[in-house]
Amino acid sequence: MYSNYLQVAWRNLKRNKGFAFINILGLAIGMAIVMLIGLWIRDELTWNKSLKNYHRITQVIHNWDNTAYHTITTTYSMPIPLVEELRSKYGGDFSHIALYKPSVSRILAYGDKKLSQDGWFAEPEMMDILAPTMIAGPLHGLTEPNSIMLSKTLARSFFGDTDPINKMINVDNKKNVKVTGVFEDFPANSHLQDVHYLVSWAYLVADRSWVKEAYDQWNNNSFFILAQLADKADLNKVSATVKDALKGKPGRRDNPEVLLHPMSKWHLYDAFTNGKNTGGNIRYVWIFGAIGIFVLILACINFMNLNTARSQKRAREIGVRKAIGSGRLQLMRQFLGEALLVAALSLLLAVLLVQLALPFFNTLANKTIHIPWQMPAFWGSILGLTLLTGLLAGSYPAFYLSSLNTLRVLKGTFKAGRAAALPRKVLVVVQFTVSVALIIGTTVIYLQIQHAKNRPLGFDRNGLINVSMVTPELYGKYNTLRQDLLASGAAVDMAAASNPSTDIFAHFIGFKWPGQDPSINPAFAVSWVSHDFGKTVNWQFAAGRDFSREYATDSTGMILNESAVAFMGLKDPVGATIKFNDNNFHVVGVIKNVVMESPFATPVPTIFMMDYGNVSEITIRLNPTMGAPDALDKIAAIFRKYSPAAPFNYTFADDDYARKFSAEDRISKLSAFFAVFAVFISCLGIFGLASFMAEQRTKEIGIRKVLGASVMSLWGLLSREFLLLPMLSFCVAMPAAGYVMHHWLEGYEYRIDLSVWIFTGTAFATLFITLSTVSFQAIKAALSNPVNSLRAE
Repeated sequence: MYSNYLQVAWRNLKRNKGFAFINILGLAIGMAIVMLIGLWIRDELTWNKSLKNYHRITQVIHNWDNTAYHTITTTYSMPIPLVEELRSKYGGDFSHIALYKPSVSRILAYGDKKLSQDGWFAEPEMMDILAPTMIAGPLHGLTEPNSIMLSKTLARSFFGDTDPINKMINVDNKKNVKVTGVFEDFPANSHLQDVHYLVSWAYLVADRSWVKEAYDQWNNNSFFILAQLADKADLNKVSATVKDALKGKPGRRDNPEVLLHPMSKWHLYDAFTNGKNTGGNIRYVWIFGAIGIFVLILACINFMNLNTARSQKRAREIGVRKAIGSGRLQLMRQFLGEALLVAALSLLLAVLLVQLALPFFNTLANKTIHIPWQMPAFWGSILGLTLLTGLLAGSYPAFYLSSLNTLRVLKGTFKAGRAAALPRKVLVVVQFTVSVALIIGTTVIYLQIQHAKNRPLGFDRNGLINVSMVTPELYGKYNTLRQDLLASGAAVDMAAASNPSTDIFAHFIGFKWPGQDPSINPAFAVSWVSHDFGKTVNWQFAAGRDFSREYATDSTGMILNESAVAFMGLKDPVGATIKFNDNNFHVVGVIKNVVMESPFATPVPTIFMMDYGNVSEITIRLNPTMGAPDALDKIAAIFRKYSPAAPFNYTFADDDYARKFSAEDRISKLSAFFAVFAVFISCLGIFGLASFMAEQRTKEIGIRKVLGASVMSLWGLLSREFLLLPMLSFCVAMPAAGYVMHHWLEGYEYRIDLSVWIFTGTAFATLFITLSTVSFQAIKAALSNPVNSLRAE
């Protein structure tokens, strides 16, 4: 019996190749999208899970009353003394606690090989927490003062297949450190993916005097703490126990509250609002999961519509089967079997499509996803997907076709009337509602990103490059380096700062100003700059002047941005005296707000001070009359003169600013990717229905042409119905999409308004796409020769 079902299903597919192709292609694309989204979600949900102590590792963070922003701010950076406080008072709750500080773009050298790499300075206990798989050397290799542990890839880059243990590597052309271990690279889907080396904490303390001083500073939040909970410790109880560990400490008037943020929440639950965890990337997991389900439903709707629309063609077969004894259950099994056959064929095509699309998809999503062929769970998932798709797609046709009346079918009086077409129209409306909603959502995300990219920044980032002063040869050479760069003609200006032009690295409390409320001690963004920084980036002044070499007193000068002036409530800020760490400073100028942190938020209160000893980033404005490659070659030659051991690494301010949109850009591109295929599947279905309707009305079209109907009138007749359905879909999708995107935009301070043209533009685009899809079949039918359709009449 089942072989008979299979034979009949195969014959039907061969007899109706066009409709079979539409069904298989539509289901294959839907299943491929589901598989891609499933692989993406799996990668998101397994983030960090490959680490041995995943369930017990936690980041020590803290909340503090940030009166400068009128909110409670959650900060990941911590003061050093807290580590000993946790060890001495709460040691029973933790098995290990360790300090670390990210080390970005350090120059590591062995012989003639020089590489710029990212890693960590870390205390010895960090190795117990991270517990990497060791390839060479002991796990506790950071106990020696000047030691370094390398990832497998980095060790191979330096030493090839030779044993790296006890070899000496130079860091930043300063000191040599001894290789004490080699560990397996951390997985790509983990927060440690860029940690290519670990240097002993003692090296950092000996190298940086300010780190040694920070051991007594409870208000210096410049470091990071990882902890591993004891075996039987409960996270919530321990978090409640340590929450007051910073309260009452010297310099802490910001009501700090210590929190434990478990590794299981680092990736998907990393957003904090007013001190409370408010989710994060988990919302995109839910959104894309829903999109996958909807896209699969869209593909199944095509199958349902085409099979129910063709019910008249199969009515006689059903009548004969019922007449010779087939029950309704048997007929339902037959039609479900046909749907499962189509789903199985679609699965084969879907797997091929996924394999072909993965390189592009990985680039789009910034991932390294692959199909886990060897995992039984994967095969179980795709078989389950096939079964679900077949049952979902075949359920309605099976119920509908098996219910046809035997007597009417065999007498030839069965006709699929208006009532039979109603479910198909409802399903088409559902299809286009989902597609229209996706188009609106994708458009809003794209416009929000462009809105932030094009906002006034308060400075000119075009032609700006940033160079980190990672080697000691550059310190103390600012003036001669600047003179050489300007004399080369490659640069029109140069300055130094404690941060690049598109970021702020430090926030400090301890400022006092006239009229200040004594109960508040707000944190301000602080940037130390050289005299020429404002001129190099092209600040715009609202009052006062820039720093100048002509005024010796500018060494105690300050420049405020408009946000800082507004927060302080200074009516006449220029000349005002502001205290910082009990030292008097005077305001020399006020600049218009500059966007240096989040491009989606209001610029924070920022203070600029002069201090050549604190600068670590060089900002250069390229000569616009010289080609960028030539200018960069000349600049590189000058840097090599001062620091021959270090490679010349630079970034464009434009690129640094663009990286701030990386998360939103990925979501926008992924949304657009899925929206395109949702629209394509919907159009594929309406194309199939238009083909079938044109085929059913062949004789009617022939008669109308004989009676003088024009091609345009026939085109309008066949297209009218299909244009009404998308319009109805738009009426449903517009309020739903508008509601969702309105709430999404509320997450950004600097955002667009949901203008009417977004919705009207989507409506016209949808109608145009639909009309283009239907018109092919409508015009083809209208141009057909009536003789061919009427010769048998």
